[in-house]
Amino acid sequence: MEISKPDFKIKMQEEFFRKYLRVLKLARTPTSEEFTKIAIVAAAGVLLIGLVGFLLFVMFDHQKMLGF
Repeated sequence: MEISKPDFKIKMQEEFFRKYLRVLKLARTPTSEEFTKIAIVAAAGVLLIGLVGFLLFVMFDHQKMLGF
């Protein structure tokens, strides 16, 4: 007589899918106002990161001119 180990992997997968379905049930499409605000914030973040990168590039590319 052999005693098998409980299969925890299957239980973990079932729990994952329950949580996944719960999130899908709560999710909804954003309104146009929410979407616009999110898009503006994302664009501002991209521009800010781009500006910082460009300034670093100019500083390192023109070290002699800037006196570093």
